[in-house]
Amino acid sequence: MERVVLFAALQSKEINNGKPAWKILVVDDEPAVSSIMKILLERDGHSVQTVGNGMDALFMLEHKKFDLVTTDFSMSGMKGDTLAVAIKKRLPNQPVLMISSNGALAKAAGDPLPGVDMVMSKPFHVEDLRKAIAEILQGG
Repeated sequence: MERVVLFAALQSKEINNGKPAWKILVVDDEPAVSSIMKILLERDGHSVQTVGNGMDALFMLEHKKFDLVTTDFSMSGMKGDTLAVAIKKRLPNQPVLMISSNGALAKAAGDPLPGVDMVMSKPFHVEDLRKAIAEILQGG
């Protein structure tokens, strides 16, 4: 299992000839979580921007292109599911990964979470994050 994840990470770097593998926008209202996500993702060669709320995320998406948006579910102001719907209205093909214990609970309870391509539970292992990114952006 670990070899598959490592292979996916190496493969994405090779495809991009050593350049950042993906441009990722991390949306989380907890600065510590955003910082950890940024460190983990940049260690894998990704280019990462962070914002602390949904409105800032929508503003960033108007001015920059991202391969992936990650969002928390429970944020002050605009919740992650509302953000995902707003993103898909503007950019229907924009992949959105929700990383949240509350989002995972909502999904398990039958809430379809429109606009969200995948839900990942917190806390998570970095290998799970790599697998989720590979599945969303590389189709497996």
